[in-house]
Amino acid sequence: MADISTQEISVGFGDIDTSDRLTLARTFDYFQEVAINHAEDLGVGRTAMAESGHVWILSRSSVLMEKRPAFHDKIIIRSWPRGWEKLFAKRDYDIQDMAGNILVRGRSGWLIVDRETHRPLRPQFIVDTLPENDGRDALHEIVSLNTREHLEFAGERIPCYSDIDYNGHVNNARYVQWIQDITDPDVFVQADSMRLDINYIRETRLHESVELWKSPIDQGFAYEGRKKGAAQSEDRVAVFRAELRVYASIS
Repeated sequence: MADISTQEISVGFGDIDTSDRLTLARTFDYFQEVAINHAEDLGVGRTAMAESGHVWILSRSSVLMEKRPAFHDKIIIRSWPRGWEKLFAKRDYDIQDMAGNILVRGRSGWLIVDRETHRPLRPQFIVDTLPENDGRDALHEIVSLNTREHLEFAGERIPCYSDIDYNGHVNNARYVQWIQDITDPDVFVQADSMRLDINYIRETRLHESVELWKSPIDQGFAYEGRKKGAAQSEDRVAVFRAELRVYASIS
């Protein structure tokens, strides 16, 4: 049982933007894949969870790109469990170059949900069987995002086939693509370093219209996705909240 899952790859043509460097959305894809594969290796992957009547749900994630790897760069993607806090099972990530320099750091919080009741469970009954990795912090905090005022309407997305994952809802990395798509491309193309914090609040299923809202904040933008509430009396409810901060460089 490996404490840390490691995967070596080369940055592909579909992973970059016009700056020739790795995008945020593809970084989220990378981290998702290594997390899923490591869970399988640890015996707590989707098959084992389904047999016990549970499912992993990503609740929040933070990614800090300190230096963006470029096309054809060889990189090492790593991921490891980090214990639990309240209802969240913690998992960290990083991306290194071949010399061992850390380029990207990430942290995520996962919920364990009962398939029948859809209620989150305290995760220690599973997490306590996993490697502790005490002290191996990729990021020192994971952010809980509150509602921001004065957001402006920025567009609408109606999820289709390519947005939906195995669980039947919009994939976590697809929301990051939506954020990219409602932001001036030059923001990303010119960014040497950036950080995205995102909270996943409610699932979105096929053909459920999502309104996208954003506003400027210090060094970046705040975002929120909203869809019509389940009850007729409900107004639009938040699907996700995110905050992007862009830097010229991180020394």
